[in-house]
Amino acid sequence: MLRCIHIGLLCVQENLIDRPTMATIILMLNSYSLSLPIPAEPAFYMNSRTRSFPEMQSWEYNSRERESSGQILKSAQESENEASITELFPR
Repeated sequence: MLRCIHIGLLCVQENLIDRPTMATIILMLNSYSLSLPIPAEPAFYMNSRTRSFPEMQSWEYNSRERESSGQILKSAQESENEASITELFPR
């Protein structure tokens, strides 16, 4: 499982030259003796699912509040996919 994630990280590197070819990917998946290169650092990284915003509507934040530098910050919950649609039955 970790090997597949590692190969996936190699395939989504920011620089196209650093990404493996399809033939190399097949070789990596079929050969466990082949050592995998270390992927480059990601171009961006989101640390948490919650962020702090100084001004929010009452329905946009949860009950946690902090005071930082004289300003009350409200921690907002955000969805990773803002346009989520769930269909229980296939068409």
